Amino acid sequence: MGALQGIRVLDLSRVLAGPWCGQILADLGAEVIKIERPQAGDDTRMWGPPWMPDQHGKPTRESGYFQCTNRNKYSVAIDIASTEGQVLIYEIAKTADVVIENYKAGSLAKYGLDYASLSALNPNIVYCSITGFGQDGPRAEEPGYDFIIQGMSGLMSITGEADDLAGGGAQKVGVAVVDIQTGLYSTIAIQAALLARQHTGRGQYIDMSLLDVQVAALANQGMNYLTSGKAPQRMGNKHPNIVPYQTFKAKDKEFIIACGNDKQFKDLCLAIGYTELLDDAQFMRNQDRVKNRDVLIPLLSAYFLEKTAGEWVNAIHAVKVPVGVINTIEDALNEPQIQHRNMVVNIPHKLNNDFKVIGSPMKFSDTPVEYRHAPPQLGEHTMQILSCFKTADELKALKAQGIIDGDVA
Repeated sequence: MGALQGIRVLDLSRVLAGPWCGQILADLGAEVIKIERPQAGDDTRMWGPPWMPDQHGKPTRESGYFQCTNRNKYSVAIDIASTEGQVLIYEIAKTADVVIENYKAGSLAKYGLDYASLSALNPNIVYCSITGFGQDGPRAEEPGYDFIIQGMSGLMSITGEADDLAGGGAQKVGVAVVDIQTGLYSTIAIQAALLARQHTGRGQYIDMSLLDVQVAALANQGMNYLTSGKAPQRMGNKHPNIVPYQTFKAKDKEFIIACGNDKQFKDLCLAIGYTELLDDAQFMRNQDRVKNRDVLIPLLSAYFLEKTAGEWVNAIHAVKVPVGVINTIEDALNEPQIQHRNMVVNIPHKLNNDFKVIGSPMKFSDTPVEYRHAPPQLGEHTMQILSCFKTADELKALKAQGIIDGDVA
């Protein structure tokens, strides 16, 4: 039994931020009903290749992108632009605890699917809107995309090598980190609102903005600016406040050292046999090392070229100073620790019994995450969900009109 068993979620979102939130809630045991466009579905269904192979190794039309964020959900294909489709959504909303949507601000009002309309039907509903810029302000009506927000928020100004180095310039993060973080914050907000409902007796509206989330997630870099009045700059893999805390090149490849305090620096120098550094006043304390970064790092960089990354990692790891290799994603998913933690799981799919997904990082002692079913095919659960409100003949008629699609007997 999941932690959120008994919670029903009406998921009107698509692409990543909203679906990521919905998948977390589904993993926690909530019943998440994903509404998709007939024939087309969620935009990410078409975001391939790569496509999931079937039992015989042939590509299907199930994209890897869609599958990363839609497991444990029920897919119901409804045309929300039609009056009949809206009525079906109303019926689901009456029984729902949560609504998630990520349409442009105000655009669902014309369909009667905004918070005012649905909360009138169900005052207990927790309604979470996810947009690029929030529901108010000078940019509220603009669409929001992760890449644009990474730039606007300042994140890209601190990501990548410095401009004066080879390969310098702003870089986005390798995954849509703003969408992911917004999905996480939205999950927290929804669960808080569900708890609040227990003592207020009513639901509420949640206004989530990608830009707000990424500004909040600037964390120490944002506070470094507010503290100093100086905008942090791109430093590649270097840390603005800790030294040495970056990548280094060994004889064969790069590796990472994350030396977080003065004791670890001493242990590092002893482990690598570079004890002369311990006698230099420039490097005694972390604040000294930050001040004299341009002196210390060239010394270490030249020294690390003498041996392989594996040799250095083994020596440094032995004294418990944080150190590590730089894995490919293939290497990472085959890492024994990741395998041990069940971070790659098999969920049989209708088209491929050997279908695998990245697992949930949440480990519970009493209400564990359950992988109940694979990411759904478009409209796979239309009949199952809507048969509570309509007869089989009515559903066939709605399908014939193009108002619904999918698994309708």
